[in-house]
Amino acid sequence: MEAPHSSPAAETVPGAPSDLSTAPSTDLPEAVTVTITVESPEQMQDLGRRLARVLAPGDLVMLTGELGAGKTTLTRGLGEGLDVRGAVTSPTFVIARVHPPLGTGPALVHVDAYRLGGGLDEMEDLDLDVSLPESVVVVEWGDGKVEELSEDRLRVLIDRATGDTDDDRREVTLVGIGPRWAGLRGELA
Repeated sequence: MEAPHSSPAAETVPGAPSDLSTAPSTDLPEAVTVTITVESPEQMQDLGRRLARVLAPGDLVMLTGELGAGKTTLTRGLGEGLDVRGAVTSPTFVIARVHPPLGTGPALVHVDAYRLGGGLDEMEDLDLDVSLPESVVVVEWGDGKVEELSEDRLRVLIDRATGDTDDDRREVTLVGIGPRWAGLRGELA
């Protein structure tokens, strides 16, 4: 299981929707950071639908968070927003699922790299590099495994309360890496 991580500090943006906060990331060059608080699984799914509006073919989205943090719930919202075929469920046992578009948008390739120990070499059999140009590729547990697929990528870090709690609140930190994500703050506003 992945260790909990800390979200970058964020500065609140007055009047921003859904508790939208932003702060520049000092970890990565050309990175834009946006932090959003969600209070329920429904809001997480809605965040996925909102993110889908800014995604385009060729986008790589890396999801990070503990088990049960909401990675698949967010991806379900992405699937709805992208208008793809099939129910978006966790691909844990099949490693990857391809959801073709119902309309003219991109396909959604949903990957669960939790059981894959190696880096990109171990994932080559999935042909993600072939799928990426015409699809939106979402990789759960992809940190340290798929960064080489694209210089431009969106990291989504989901923090939740740990331990014996029924708290549905999540802090979702979006880190847009590379020039593709320079307008991330404005696109989500």
